[in-house]
Amino acid sequence: MPSSIRIGNQDLTSDVSSLGAEMQTLDTSDGRSWLWTGDAAFWTGRSPILFPIVGKAPDDKIAIDGTVYPMAQHGFARRSEFTLAASTATMCRYELTASEATRAVYPFDFLLAVEHAVEGRALTVSAEVTNRDQKTMPFGLGFHSAFAWPLPGASGRAHSITLDNQGEPELVRLAGGLINPAALPSPFHAGRLVLDHVMFEQDAMIFPKGSGGGLRYGAEGGPSLRFRFENLPNLALWTKPGAPFLCVEPWHGTAAQAGASSELSERPSTTLLAPGAVARFAFTVEIGQ
Repeated sequence: MPSSIRIGNQDLTSDVSSLGAEMQTLDTSDGRSWLWTGDAAFWTGRSPILFPIVGKAPDDKIAIDGTVYPMAQHGFARRSEFTLAASTATMCRYELTASEATRAVYPFDFLLAVEHAVEGRALTVSAEVTNRDQKTMPFGLGFHSAFAWPLPGASGRAHSITLDNQGEPELVRLAGGLINPAALPSPFHAGRLVLDHVMFEQDAMIFPKGSGGGLRYGAEGGPSLRFRFENLPNLALWTKPGAPFLCVEPWHGTAAQAGASSELSERPSTTLLAPGAVARFAFTVEIGQ
């Protein structure tokens, strides 16, 4: 059965489940909750870790060196039971290692370590992937955290995303769950996007490049969350129209392109990790005063 651990300090607390090493809550000491609640009426996820793929594969199948394997959307880590490897008052580290079940769909010996750490009013979530195999290991890794929309105390206010780099990255959309590679004009203007639920009637908004290393998600004249990204070049924004959450999703890897190869190594932004190597990915979210 899944268990959970609470980490935190005088400013910020978070509960993290052993199932998927998934954050369940993010609360400030003033009683405000910043993370989505996982209401099944909309979406039961809260902050899943995506591995070894991000998004969908054609017919839910991937190929590795020509051999085909079944692979559900966003991979198997989010449905896997992790082992608690270390914890303190302000940090927890969960690990997932290769098993008979994972090798049946992903034929590699790996270690996926997910760490949540609180410092002040900031939470850092990191994922380290170790290739314990004797061959190069392809994979995608992504974060899929859902935050309150509206933010606490900001009902009725306009919410926006502002990119630190003031960029206007090209937008791509999904077609049957796969990337339609035809780029669309950027919805950002000088790095700013005013959010509207209508934007998500065609599913997620995906920005394969150019979104930079950080952003602000906030309400006009109200609370905000600041994000910093490490080794996460792709960005997606997603909600279900009308649902009270916004997923801010930094990725290294995307869904397969429509009509393209099912080879995992050929998916956009796939990491090709050498034997014995370690790759790290992380995001930090800081809650404004």
